[in-house]
Amino acid sequence: MNGLNQTQSLSVITWFLMFVEIRRVTRDLPPAHYLFNIESFSLLVKTGVDYYESDAFEVGGHKWRLVLYPNGNKKSNGCGFISLYLQIEETDYLPRTWEVNVNFTFFVLNQIRDKYLTVEEGDGAIKRFYQMKTEWGIAQFLSLDHFNDASKGYLVDDSCTFGVEIFVIKHTGKLERLSMIQQPANNTITFKLDNYSRSSSDYYTSDVQTIGDSKWKLIVYPRGKGLWKGYSLSVFLELVEAYQLPPKRKIYAEYKLRVKDRYTPSNTKEFTAAHWFSPSSYQRGYLYVLPLWELQDTSKGYIVNDSLIVEAVITMVSKVKLFL
Repeated sequence: MNGLNQTQSLSVITWFLMFVEIRRVTRDLPPAHYLFNIESFSLLVKTGVDYYESDAFEVGGHKWRLVLYPNGNKKSNGCGFISLYLQIEETDYLPRTWEVNVNFTFFVLNQIRDKYLTVEEGDGAIKRFYQMKTEWGIAQFLSLDHFNDASKGYLVDDSCTFGVEIFVIKHTGKLERLSMIQQPANNTITFKLDNYSRSSSDYYTSDVQTIGDSKWKLIVYPRGKGLWKGYSLSVFLELVEAYQLPPKRKIYAEYKLRVKDRYTPSNTKEFTAAHWFSPSSYQRGYLYVLPLWELQDTSKGYIVNDSLIVEAVITMVSKVKLFL
């Protein structure tokens, strides 16, 4: 901080932490990781102990302790409250620059209602444990007036139970990157059918072409498909490797399908569409692209020298890259 020395900066941070909003919610289930029961709580207080540390327990590959201040941590504005902290243990074997990032929630049992009050900072911030900061907690965990009132259920027959649930955030190094690529390189698939008048197959396919990082091909039915067989030219774009996609993976494409009129380019038939291709929906196109009477009209330029040219232009495609 500009104009502040280290001691002043720490004082400002300490002041800020005193006023962090605390969120308290009731739930039925006990904490998943550790319970700390105290019998004869009043006798513990009479010993004059500032704080009591629980035994160590393991969560997420690390050792932890609960640290309870029965009369509050007075150095952190905890006077008049129970203060409760989580402390990491056995850090000597960790690398010098170690850090452990944690989200944790404290608990206290309401013995009358048989429910747990969960207590955590309201912003749910991740806490970073490292060499210079091995303890995090809540100075104003529960007011002593509220806690000592037996009718509230937290201290009954001089017995109470605290707990903690810890989620250690471990970076696995896995990253998935989704890119939406506009005008990808080499994005036009051209299919030329020579000897159209002598073609006998129901359909023909283009060579497979890689666009983005996916493989595509055109499927052309020169005399139509399905109900339009014998009436129209049918054209489809297919994601060749759809069956190899991981479960629920989809590939998005915006594309144009067109039949070129080589005499009058303005008469080129073009259809624009978009689709999420998947194993269950790997082919997309049009049954009715051009009626056969118009396609075969020699005054038009769709079939020239007995050859037909159909194109697919992919103008946008999604690409997924995994970094494992």
